[in-house]
Amino acid sequence: MEFDNKTKEEQNTKGLLGINRISNPLSGSAKIARMNAITPSKSVSNRLYSGYNSYPQKHSSAVDYSELLGFLGEAVKNKSNANELFYSLHNIFTNKLNTYFTAFGAYNKQSKCVNLKLIDKIGSTYSSKIFLTDSTSPVIEAIAANKVTVKESNKFLNIPYLADSRCIIMPMYSMSGPLGVFIIGDNELEDNKAVYELMSSYLSLFIQNKELAEKVSLNSNEDTLTGLCNHRAFQEYLSKELEKADNASQNLSILIFDVNNISSINKELGHSKGDEIIKLVANKIKQNIRSNDIAGRYGGDEIAVILPDTNTDDAKYLAEYLTYLLSCSLVDDVGPVKVSVGLATYPTSSLEQDKLLILAEQAMYISKSKGYQNGISAIVSSQDFDFWDDMALSSFASVITKRHSSIGVNFEEELVNKFNEEMINQNHLIEVVTSLATAIDAKDEYTKDHSASVSRYAEALARALNLPEKEVERIKLGAMLHDVGKIGIPENVLRKPTKLSDEEWAIMKQHPTIGAEKVLLPNKTLHDLIPMVKYHHEHWDGTGYPDKLKGEQIPYTARIVSIADAFHALVSDRPYRKGLGVDKACEILKLGAGIQWEKEMVRTFIQIAPSLVTRI
Repeated sequence: MEFDNKTKEEQNTKGLLGINRISNPLSGSAKIARMNAITPSKSVSNRLYSGYNSYPQKHSSAVDYSELLGFLGEAVKNKSNANELFYSLHNIFTNKLNTYFTAFGAYNKQSKCVNLKLIDKIGSTYSSKIFLTDSTSPVIEAIAANKVTVKESNKFLNIPYLADSRCIIMPMYSMSGPLGVFIIGDNELEDNKAVYELMSSYLSLFIQNKELAEKVSLNSNEDTLTGLCNHRAFQEYLSKELEKADNASQNLSILIFDVNNISSINKELGHSKGDEIIKLVANKIKQNIRSNDIAGRYGGDEIAVILPDTNTDDAKYLAEYLTYLLSCSLVDDVGPVKVSVGLATYPTSSLEQDKLLILAEQAMYISKSKGYQNGISAIVSSQDFDFWDDMALSSFASVITKRHSSIGVNFEEELVNKFNEEMINQNHLIEVVTSLATAIDAKDEYTKDHSASVSRYAEALARALNLPEKEVERIKLGAMLHDVGKIGIPENVLRKPTKLSDEEWAIMKQHPTIGAEKVLLPNKTLHDLIPMVKYHHEHWDGTGYPDKLKGEQIPYTARIVSIADAFHALVSDRPYRKGLGVDKACEILKLGAGIQWEKEMVRTFIQIAPSLVTRI
């Protein structure tokens, strides 16, 4: 059974827990074949952040077990899939037992591996595969022996940025064989072991019953609301059609329709009205596509269409016709049906199925941002926008990465790869740097235009210090990229509007190192910008980070960027306060001169500061 269960059937709570003496497909030794391709989920994490977590361990306080059992009882009610139950258990264990992490590994018979999903105590999610042939893995050993195992360290999970802790590995079995494994990280296992084993048994029961429900509906590939194929069937059809297109050297286009304002419609008029609109869209699409086209429900309010042997122009024509028909369809209390439409074409847009779908959805989000022209939505193809276009980057950074990171397509890392492609000339370098900075700022809604402003302030200070023009231009670029490492910071940390915890702050403080080592170091043309990116948070008195450099040890250019960065933070609005006036900001800089910043530089900057900000 796959972990991300899509079935809509209600679970049968009367299943039987499996017994130990069963046929075991894991017996025997084999050559190690582990693949721990850690991928971030849509909640927060990122491979670029790999290797930088070092938050301290904490111990749980006294536990009210009667209260805990009450919470667990509520958690198991009305869960439609294992995903929901797993997250509920994780939240309870984290909040009530102060566990370090919760992990669930679903046993996949076809792939002969365990698909492990792990959530740490701050909500970052990681995924990996452990193949059954890796007989040295404690996870595989525990499943093979069907024996609860306690380990003193979690290092065997190969997640270097996970705080180390003791952990308990609990195999889960049904009558027909292994279901997977449940792992809890907790340094006080003796106190809580019985609770963990109880919930592991319940999770086994739950999954077994869901498997039975899946078998009942195995032959059903139809979405019950729309009558179109469901998401699973759509993916299967697309895979087959892409193979046909490849063999016949033909195009294949994908349209994704998104019903606009469906959330507000559901909230204001009820879900029945929203369902009525989704059914109407599905019917209009079904009635007006060819017999060999395939329409499916792609998401809650999204309908996708596979168009075999269809190029981009023909797909656009169909999309325009369908949006026109929908705009003429009036729904009581709502009016005309409005949709946003994105389009991607094989092989022009991409050769890979996952990326083809993501590009089509990215185009759909751009269509949504463009709005309507003459009452009709803009039809956007992935070929219509440049990768570095501001609107595309905004969608790329703030929507697509979050939405699809869980399937293992790491667009943030692809962004860095594109950034490190060979630069054509200096103008191209400036254009790419500016666009990348825009993408970084888009991740944090509270620091809009921060990179551009810091670059402008740093340039002004560099000129006031009478630096050579070539050096000024270098400082402009370095300041523009000073926060580039934030591309690897989990979004639940980056976007948190309130004060960061000690653990979250430890994560945030890694962005200078990530920017220098993961983004700039691979690009030889940008090596001279590394000091500004890595050391702009060092303090004159040696209390800064990441290397606690002091005084003249801090690179001259990094000192300039540090002042520019601090000044913009002071004069900018934040969710917890309004931006300060120039005079107040300069007063704070004076107080920090000789402590956080170099005195002479602060004195020079204060002289030019009034000319840099128009709002006081």
